[in-house]
Amino acid sequence: MSTLSLAVRDSSTMLRRNLLHARRYPSLTLNLLLTPVMLLLLFVYIFGDVMSAGIGGADRSDYIAYIVPGILMMTIGGTVVGTAVSVSTDMNEGIIARFRTMAIHRGSVLVGHVAGSVLQCVASVVLVGAVAVAIGFRSTDATALEWIAAFGLLTLFSLALTWIAVGLGLASPNAEAAANSAQPLILLPLISSTFVPVDAMPGWFRPIAEYQPFTPAIETLRGLLLGTEIGHDGWLAIAWCVGLTLLGYFWSASTFDRDPK
Repeated sequence: MSTLSLAVRDSSTMLRRNLLHARRYPSLTLNLLLTPVMLLLLFVYIFGDVMSAGIGGADRSDYIAYIVPGILMMTIGGTVVGTAVSVSTDMNEGIIARFRTMAIHRGSVLVGHVAGSVLQCVASVVLVGAVAVAIGFRSTDATALEWIAAFGLLTLFSLALTWIAVGLGLASPNAEAAANSAQPLILLPLISSTFVPVDAMPGWFRPIAEYQPFTPAIETLRGLLLGTEIGHDGWLAIAWCVGLTLLGYFWSASTFDRDPK
């Protein structure tokens, strides 16, 4: 069997293991999904009319359209926290140490976690998106190509944050520390353009909100789904995704290659 065939076979086995684990213990994923859903419902039904007026909308439906792309990105950030916890748990319970002694492709352990996390992110986005549609979100102007591009952006962003989460999980001494160190992935969307435009923020804070990873991705997603101007945000979003993917990959690989904890 060739090296590539061995890698694909073992990675598929590890992917199946992680998906089975997620199915048997769904509480963490459901808890992480609860935050974006509750924020979506809170800002639409409690603050929707006021927030819509603040962004120049006519009614609550305008704010639903504005907030949903940001909530979808926030969903990805929350979901990958579970990946950091899962990787840290495997490291500290000796599972990965046991895998090291087996005749399996070395990289398949990480690839299984990454592939499983990306699939969970996509499923989470679909579930939150379904809630958004149920409360009135519509994207009637987006073409089929724009929908495909939006899905590709969500998947690429999931991949980037997943590799960062894997690195956090490998570097953390325990699952609790992994969850805490991954909290910025949940907090960063709160200081982005998820809820209000960057122009509405204080001048000293705008550069922080504008050039962090989430804002360009959110604005690009809005442009694809709602027809707003994308401008340079598209290139910034892709650059962030590629940069974070490479950073997370090399960080994870170097940490994984060290002696087990």
